[in-house]
Order: sequence, then C-alpha cells, then structure tokens
Amino acid sequence: MRSTKKRTQNRIWVFLLALAVLLVCAGLLLHRLGAAPSALLEALSGGPGTESAPFDESGIPAYSGQDWVELNKNRPLFTKEELSAEAHVTFAPFDSLGRTGTGEAMLGPELLPTEERGPVGDFRPSGWHTARYDDLIEDRFLYNRCHVIGYLLCGDNSTPENLFTGTRYLNATSMLEWEMKVAYYIHSTKNHVAYRVTPAYEGKNLVATGVRMEAYSVEDHGKGLQFHVFVYNVQPGIVIDYRTGESRRAEG
Repeated sequence: MRSTKKRTQNRIWVFLLALAVLLVCAGLLLHRLGAAPSALLEALSGGPGTESAPFDESGIPAYSGQDWVELNKNRPLFTKEELSAEAHVTFAPFDSLGRTGTGEAMLGPELLPTEERGPVGDFRPSGWHTARYDDLIEDRFLYNRCHVIGYLLCGDNSTPENLFTGTRYLNATSMLEWEMKVAYYIHSTKNHVAYRVTPAYEGKNLVATGVRMEAYSVEDHGKGLQFHVFVYNVQPGIVIDYRTGESRRAEG
C-alpha cells in the first residue's frame, strides 16, 4: 500500500515538474514575442520569404496628418529568392500612363556613391507641374523629381524610371528619414539590405498618393534593420489634385 502511494506521489511530482518547465518556456516565448526579434517573428508568422500574393494597397488608410503609417506589422514581404540575390538595382518600366513603377535593390557598400551628385536633368515624370509657393515652401517649388531608390543608397541619379513626381516635403523630409536609416545601417555594418520602393497611384491618377517602402537587413536576418511603411506624398498647406498634379493653397 505504501509502495503504491509512493509511486503515485512520484508521478505527481514528475507531472508538476514538467508543468513548471512548460510554464517557464511559455514565459520566455512571450517575453521574446514582446521584444519582437525578427527571426522569431519569421518563424511564427511567416515573415520575409513567405509572400504568396501581391500586397493589397487598397487597405492603406487615407492621409490623416501623419507622414507615414506602418504596414503588415512593419514586416517587409521579400521572398527567399530576393533575400539571396546579389547586389543590384532594377526599375520597373513606365506603365501605359507613363507612371513610374517599383524600384527593387539589394543594397550594399559596393553600390554606395563615390562621387558628388549631379543635376537630375529635364525629365518630367507623370503629373509634373512647375508650381511655386514662395511663402509656404523653403525651396519655393512644390514638386521635386524624387528618386524611387535614393541616390545616397545606390548612386543612380538621372535614370528616368527612377524618378517620380513628389512633393518637396516627401523628398526632403518624410522619405529621407527612412533612406537615412538604410544608409546609416550600410555604412556602419557593411552589410546588405533588401530594399523596395513602390509608388502607389489611385485609379488613373498621374501623381502617386505616396510610396510603400520596405527594407530588410540580410546578414543579420532583419535584426539590424527592417521596416514596411507607407509614406504620404503631401505638402503642408497645399492641396494636391493627384489626378493631374495641379495644386492650390489649403483654405484657412
């Protein structure tokens, strides 16, 4: 009888010990999820390398005063093939309306520019207008020839397929913020970054509503850098007609 009771007690202790180990492991897992390291997120939620369909840009919220919003929980959508590519930069051809498309790259120290940037040229992207607001914009002109893949990242300056109509604010403030993150990472680590920028147009609009920007640091599996954001093509104090590129002062 005592032997049977002892065996039962031993089974209970083994069960409690196993339960304690399980709870500790669960706690560690939840802690790691809270910290959100990219490698763990990839394993649990299908991060980079598992894209199965094009991103649905119809779900991007309308501009509400923020320069940018996170998309897909800030996780980019690169395939395994894209993450294993050699250093390169490619630009999509213009569409039937002459609009600039996606720029994709595997960026690295070997692509960083070694010369000072020259003039962009006279190319007029879709929706281009020479509009001035001297009292509202420091550099006076509303529109810049914005680079899809910034010159500071790849050294490409005047390829027409790399230029689109963007506001001065987009070019020199909101988009530049993300480009600088990528440039700093490459300069400081000498690692590579999968990078993609997609101008987004509504219907047959000639001017992009904004750009979708994705980045993923390759050698450290996204731990050093990763983001997936939509940056709005806006200018404070100016109302833009994205169908044609025409503009006017905001009322009030």
